[in-house]
Amino acid sequence: MSKLTEWSFRNKAAIILIVIMALVMGVISYLRLPMEFLPAADNPQVMVTAIGPGNDAKTMEQMVTNPLEEAVTLVKGKTDMFSTSGDGYAQISLNFNSKTNMKEAKTEVEQLVAQVQLPANVMKPFVLQLNTSMIPISWVTLTFDEGLSEQQKDAKLKEVTAELKKTEGAGEVSISGKSSPSVHVVPNTEKLAQAGIPVQALMGVLQGRGASVSLGERTLDGSDGNINVYDQVSDVETLRKLPVAAGVKLGDVAAVELAKDQESISRMNGKDAIMFTVSKSADANAVNVGKAIKETIDRLNADVEGIDASIILSTSDSVVSSVNSMLREVLLGALFATIVILLFMRNFKATLVTIVSIPLSLGITLYLLQLSGVSLNIITLGGVAVAVGRLVDDSIVVIENIYRRLQKESFSIKLITDATKEVASAITSSTLVTVAVFLPMGLLRGSLQAFLLPFALTVAYSLLASLLVALTVVPLLSAILLRGTKEKEHAGSPKFASFIRWNLAHKLVPLIIAVLLFAGSIGAYMFMPKGALDSSSAGNLNVALQYPSDTPADQVLEAGKKFESYLTANPDIEWVMMMLGNSADAAKYGSVTSPTLITFMVDLKEGVDAELLMDNIKTQKDNYKDATLTVDAADLIMGGGSSQIYIDVSGENLEQLSTTADQLIAAIKPIDGVLKVESNQEEKKSVYSFHVDPTLAKGQEVAMQLQSMLNPLPIGSIQQEGSEIPVIMLPVINPDSKAELEKLTVMTESGPTPMSKVAELVRTEEPSLYYHKEGKTYIRVTASAEPKELSVVGDEISKATKDLKLPDGVSLAVGGASADQSSDFADLGLTALISIGIVYLIMVLTFKTLRAPLAIMISLPLAAIGAVTGLLVSGVTPDFTAMFGALMLIGIVVTNAIVLIDRVKQNELTMPIREALIEAATTRMRPIVMTAVATVSAMLPLVFGSHESGSIVSQSLAIVVIGGLVAATLLTLIIVPCVYELLFFRTSRKQRRNLASSAHAEAAASQQA
Repeated sequence: MSKLTEWSFRNKAAIILIVIMALVMGVISYLRLPMEFLPAADNPQVMVTAIGPGNDAKTMEQMVTNPLEEAVTLVKGKTDMFSTSGDGYAQISLNFNSKTNMKEAKTEVEQLVAQVQLPANVMKPFVLQLNTSMIPISWVTLTFDEGLSEQQKDAKLKEVTAELKKTEGAGEVSISGKSSPSVHVVPNTEKLAQAGIPVQALMGVLQGRGASVSLGERTLDGSDGNINVYDQVSDVETLRKLPVAAGVKLGDVAAVELAKDQESISRMNGKDAIMFTVSKSADANAVNVGKAIKETIDRLNADVEGIDASIILSTSDSVVSSVNSMLREVLLGALFATIVILLFMRNFKATLVTIVSIPLSLGITLYLLQLSGVSLNIITLGGVAVAVGRLVDDSIVVIENIYRRLQKESFSIKLITDATKEVASAITSSTLVTVAVFLPMGLLRGSLQAFLLPFALTVAYSLLASLLVALTVVPLLSAILLRGTKEKEHAGSPKFASFIRWNLAHKLVPLIIAVLLFAGSIGAYMFMPKGALDSSSAGNLNVALQYPSDTPADQVLEAGKKFESYLTANPDIEWVMMMLGNSADAAKYGSVTSPTLITFMVDLKEGVDAELLMDNIKTQKDNYKDATLTVDAADLIMGGGSSQIYIDVSGENLEQLSTTADQLIAAIKPIDGVLKVESNQEEKKSVYSFHVDPTLAKGQEVAMQLQSMLNPLPIGSIQQEGSEIPVIMLPVINPDSKAELEKLTVMTESGPTPMSKVAELVRTEEPSLYYHKEGKTYIRVTASAEPKELSVVGDEISKATKDLKLPDGVSLAVGGASADQSSDFADLGLTALISIGIVYLIMVLTFKTLRAPLAIMISLPLAAIGAVTGLLVSGVTPDFTAMFGALMLIGIVVTNAIVLIDRVKQNELTMPIREALIEAATTRMRPIVMTAVATVSAMLPLVFGSHESGSIVSQSLAIVVIGGLVAATLLTLIIVPCVYELLFFRTSRKQRRNLASSAHAEAAASQQA
């Protein structure tokens, strides 16, 4: 690498030009880089969602889920298949391996699903494949002024929808809470009987009407003209006047009223509202689209009368906030690192030479990110924030060595190049080691790879750029700015040298202390709660009221409105969005829920303690005794912080599954920290089934007649104010008991016959949820855990499942929040092992020996001592990002040991091992401490700053890195020399004996003389 330094001195003009180009290209790349919330990542999953309003869960399972599962079971690349069948909906999730082309997979699933024949009352299934570009940009609510007719509201809704879709960069626009006008015809059975008119006669009232027919062209009054026939029913009053028999109008025998049909209900702060969820197109810039939507909303509010549109949440605001927050922390980190260097070097010019690596490295990094097609998001900015302290490390080592040589020798270009050459090998290997730690992230699976790879690339680009700057620009600037510099010689501390000598003479003492500290830190870590969900600083809450599946819809809605009033009256709450029911628009995005589940999005005012508010909301539980009330911290962008753990019981025998699930619930209930435990088998709903005697009636004909009696029936449409409104005849009969169901009369071959004569009515209690795995039924047991005890509860549940004696053929699988954590931790653990292997390989190649790198590797367990201590002192529990910080430490802490051992190897050419170790420790102490303090100082803003959800850069990561680095730096200077001398014990002992005998001989010779 020293050749680079020599080349830079031979091409000064080119280096100056390259520096200017790097800075300019960095600025241009920053302005051009697309700003996103998260990196582009495909979710390796395809969801098929079908809605069948009015169908019970078992019907959906048998008539919808089963045929769909059979159709898609052999899709290429599929790894597993899960499905959920509930009242009125069915959803199938297909997971794929990481090599699958997800666009092709989605197309194949769509083709297979399109071939499946489903019941007439089930909507065409929606096929969805999610990726991060589909994260909504804006959530927009729309309310109307009082007094607007349904037709006016509908027209304004269409106008707003069209304008949102036309917004530059906008992609899908889904709508929930919208109602569509319809005309309800309610037959009056008494008046129909008096007039002698059958109900069926009303079905043909619009037949032959609504005509628009062209009769052709004729010459009339001397000129050509067209003849048309129009027959339009244009209002409800006209519809009432239509004849159904001689002298009898529709209005005489039926109530005809304008109504509105609503798939799902959305309310904003107690008022009916429409909610738009707007996502961006794949190649659009999130920030620009967010701004464009805001402009569209402002324009609509100004131009369209009678509406109030508002953006309740915008991802683009979060992106800007996140970018600004990260940039602020990067700049603060750079400032702190500069101050540290100035304090240590006590030379402004030397400090200037060192910190030039920060803007240059960042400029090169931004340019490389643009070339790599990586966006500017919270992950990549997190990589810059983490790397900024490390950007000056190579330059510090170079400038410190040049500066130290200048204190002893006169200035010359040769001195600069020689001083750089002395440390070139050390900084190159230490930088490559750090980069090597991050590159195995490409081996992680699925979405974890998509999130961590941009982070790894950012850090790798930053560090490689800083190495390049340290070997070219720093020596060149040193030759310019430090010319004529003659500083007072800075000798190594004699006290520190004596301390190292004592430790080398009494190795067992420091080594035993280090082992005890390491064992204590591992013990402390094992007993720490992991992954606890701290929600105190959450900005949003997700509140849910779940009623039993047999609860009437009007009761559910009334309870929802009552709870909504309680929430909106709370002074800590900014706004409340209430949602109930399923809609086709929501199903497009795979969002389907129980018809008896009411959800509330709650936005908190700034500074409110979310944990305290959640506890207050939970006190309302007693006011809704029939319902289950759950409150979780939520992020409308990234999803809620669920603390549920589920155990899937699978096997062939349904009775064994049910028995095992009951035993499992009994075993989990007593566990401390478990708030509630239930299974999908517990939620039952009454199902009434007519078992028709095939000798007395045809089941198909009976079903069609009952369907027309009990369900709304479309009989045509009318034109009103330019829009087509469906006309629906409501059921004549509304039975409210089993006895009334049996009295229903149907037409058979023998004439009108009560249902009780041709069929047996059987009532059963059926589950309102069915789960399938690979097409086979399984039972899910769900445990809600105390968020702060999530990992502990997860461990206890795992123990309970292992202790359970299972029947043959029955198996248990634990999943949910704690299992996700364990999976992520396991992935990172494997990555850490691979990284350690690569680090060791690079060091063996650098030092050309197996033993010296082992001494360097001892710094890794030393870092664990500080990382755990940092977590204990701060009271922060280890989570995924803390584990990620531990992975980063592998690359960061070994750099100090490399710099130390590199000096030892140079000294061994002229010194014995022990003296080489003492000299290296005292000489390299200053650059090692400087780089460590600079890195720690640069990461301090991450400890005290605020972080957007979804970022892998968090307070716990910074605490782990800082604690680990501080401990490793202090102990590296003491323990690594001890371990190194132990590895070369024979050679060192022989050298000391030779020195002792030589000294003894010299002393004897001097006495004789």
